[in-house]
Amino acid sequence: MARQSWSMLAIFQGMDAAGKDGTVAHVFDRVNPSGIIVTSFKAPSEEEKRHHFLWRIHRAAPAAGLIGAFNRSHYEDVLVPRVHAGLLKEDHLPQAMMDDDIWKRRLADIVHFEDMLVHNGTLVHKFFLHISPEEQRSRLLDRLDDPAKHWKFSPADLGERAFWKRYQAVYTEAIAATATPDAPWHIIPADHKWYGRMLVAEILAGHLEALDLSTPPATVAELKAMAIARKALR
Repeated sequence: MARQSWSMLAIFQGMDAAGKDGTVAHVFDRVNPSGIIVTSFKAPSEEEKRHHFLWRIHRAAPAAGLIGAFNRSHYEDVLVPRVHAGLLKEDHLPQAMMDDDIWKRRLADIVHFEDMLVHNGTLVHKFFLHISPEEQRSRLLDRLDDPAKHWKFSPADLGERAFWKRYQAVYTEAIAATATPDAPWHIIPADHKWYGRMLVAEILAGHLEALDLSTPPATVAELKAMAIARKALR
């Protein structure tokens, strides 16, 4: 995407073990590393908690000509604190703002934020990797049984599994409130990894092809510089 004013942001959300890391790795395997920036959002730091929840997200948004891939994103801030209500108290918000409408306001902020990215030339596509509880159980057991995958397992994954139905409810509300024509959600069946990865790649490739990108021609100055370099090398 050299010298192009467009950028692309692919956001990946899903339950633990849904395959977000693997999907990012496989889908962007053939992309020039200099053209993509992958950001994995963990629990916010103390500094990040003292800013608006979109502060750290905006800083990681891809610059013109780049592709950004978010493994988790600003959607964590309308999911996890809703499931675990006590976490909201850590965000340094005025007490008056911590009312029942805070989630509607945050979802509206997300829509406005993504609209702003789109209006400035960023293609935004959001992918919910939809895994079944049975498949998640199988993948978590695989991490426990395979020493090479022990690093992937966290006891917290098992704890969050107990809130499965609650997570599904808040995901449903968040997706419904933030799906727009310019920043759509794509619900990807993720029980079969190869199939989910194929769907994601097909969607992103189709939108990149629609941009009709091409290699920009060299400028006169660049042609002169190349002529000098060619002469020196010969």
